[in-house]
Amino acid sequence: MLRGFIAKKKAMTSVYDSAGKRIGVTTLLAKPVKVTAIKTVAKDGYQAVQVAFSVKSHQEFLPVSKTLPEINSDLSIDSVFSPGDVISATAKSKGRGFAGVIKRWGFHRQPVTGGQSDRVRAPGSIGAQTPGKVVKGKKMPGHYGNATKTISGLKVISINKESSLIYVSGSVPGAFNSWVTLKK
Repeated sequence: MLRGFIAKKKAMTSVYDSAGKRIGVTTLLAKPVKVTAIKTVAKDGYQAVQVAFSVKSHQEFLPVSKTLPEINSDLSIDSVFSPGDVISATAKSKGRGFAGVIKRWGFHRQPVTGGQSDRVRAPGSIGAQTPGKVVKGKKMPGHYGNATKTISGLKVISINKESSLIYVSGSVPGAFNSWVTLKK
């Protein structure tokens, strides 16, 4: 029916598959969404289905089949995804403020000995003398997180229709109760 859905991130837990292997999963609350508009090629120049997940928030998804849902109808998560589907999750990552190069880029510490006692967590040299400037894209301290991230290759483990929960393998970006866009 649709190529994607919107959900709220709840918690991380683990489940066991039929072979007894433990799988780390993210639990997402995917309440039914209401179809608010149908975009057509003739009228809008593209084809999409607009859904509402709160009073002021709308999002558009591409349809998968020729049959489109009706306006003001409710769509549940099991009409879009089924267990075993490979999906991608897009959300705004947790904001971590101003971070140094060790936290932000995974740099290693410098030697404690050797004359510099206060430069253990510093990045070291930031370039040669020849360009006379800092090269664009240089890994330096700065704002970390609070950016839109997409994690692909996630798998739908199970869907609980009664409680509107979807279990996705692996970690999904975002904080607790943040909105996550799931797409096939």
